[in-house]
Amino acid sequence: MSSTGDDDRGSDEITAYDGSDIYADDGSVRSDFLMHVGAAIADRDTIYLRQHVARLHASELGDLLEAIQPEQRLALVSLLGKEFDLSALTEVDEAIRLDIVEHLPNEQIAEALGEMDSDDAVYILEDLDQEDQEEILAKLPFTERVRLRRSLDYPESTAGRRMQTEFVAVPPFWTVGQTIDYMREDEDLPDSFTQIFVIDPTFRLLGTVDLDRVLRAKRSVKIDAIMRDTSHAIPAEMDQEEAAQLFEQYDLLSAAVVDDNGRLVGVLTIDDVVDVIQEEAEEDLLRLSGVGDEELSDSVAEASRSRVPWLFVNSMTACISASVIGLFDATIQQIVALAILMPIVAGMGGNAGSQTMTVTVRALATRGLDIHNAPRIIRREAGVGLLNGIIFGTLIGLVAGLWFQDPNIGGIIATAMLINMMAAALAGILIPLLLEKSGADPAVSSAVFVTAITDVTGFFTFLGIATWWFHIT
Repeated sequence: MSSTGDDDRGSDEITAYDGSDIYADDGSVRSDFLMHVGAAIADRDTIYLRQHVARLHASELGDLLEAIQPEQRLALVSLLGKEFDLSALTEVDEAIRLDIVEHLPNEQIAEALGEMDSDDAVYILEDLDQEDQEEILAKLPFTERVRLRRSLDYPESTAGRRMQTEFVAVPPFWTVGQTIDYMREDEDLPDSFTQIFVIDPTFRLLGTVDLDRVLRAKRSVKIDAIMRDTSHAIPAEMDQEEAAQLFEQYDLLSAAVVDDNGRLVGVLTIDDVVDVIQEEAEEDLLRLSGVGDEELSDSVAEASRSRVPWLFVNSMTACISASVIGLFDATIQQIVALAILMPIVAGMGGNAGSQTMTVTVRALATRGLDIHNAPRIIRREAGVGLLNGIIFGTLIGLVAGLWFQDPNIGGIIATAMLINMMAAALAGILIPLLLEKSGADPAVSSAVFVTAITDVTGFFTFLGIATWWFHIT
């Protein structure tokens, strides 16, 4: 490949890429685009990379970074140099972001951060070592440095960490004309905004004005005449998930972020909230499986480390289940059919418990389940467990009875199935509620305990009923 990009890529050479060109029908990055980019990296064809890669949107560049090989990422960033959009690192896994940032000089990072929105800059800075943070911040202008330090001082996963410190704020005695002139002339305003915040001399938030009201009002009208009270200001230390729920509840596009004294310190926008919602949903999904915060870019050792703790707990509960089976070894030796049917009872109970648990954990996360409606939901889930137990107990009982030509076996497994499905339903809702009440994360802890209860209950009831029944008959 020549340095001008005139090579023998074939008649299907891609001459331009827009947002839709780089993706295949399934949403993945197109293989032919990856091939061309890989070839350009190998041949150090900076002209091609600047023409087709540097112009990508940050999210598209992030997808490309995740799709190419690890060694190609660093080479791509190096070849693009200052034309590499550092905001793309907010779109990739943490391991990829750290790997790239560690290989970039702090001078380049500082220069790029100075051109980014403060929320994106904080997102990159928060993962760096304290020493690198300080060195990069020292290279930034004073005002920008103070803003970023203030955001970094707030705890992780709070609105203060997510907020954007660039906003438009005016005093209440200004007129609409003064406000419009200010927005036209000031060069330090954010690139896009939908609200103007009204503050007093101490920066205490007094209210907000939507841009459409400013545009519709006459120039002589004062801001305090068209402003509205801010009823949904978000405390800077509020958890980001709670802040996202406020956006969902009140259909907000942006919201003021205030400190403990009610002073305006930033603004949270809908694009950041969408990221929070996706991040929290992925986190809950992973935790339900006992995986933690594992990412696809993690190494084998890191992935193993995140899964081992709950696998260890699960091995302990499995030993308890095995000991329950051991109590009835004599019965199993006499009636081999019991050994064949045991997995059915435990498996059906485990699936039923997982269904209830998933619904419960999600309801707790979205605040759809609380102390007021918990009794009703518990009764509902118990009813679901009873009904499903009757349906599948009858079905499996008939199959087992016909299979082994023994109605006793059918009746035993039907009864055990009914009891275990009821236990699974109750465990699936009560365990997350109890964990939530005790301060533990139900998304992380529930699965292993629900599985243990359904296994122990299933084995004990099935084998216990069988032992009792065949003993009396």
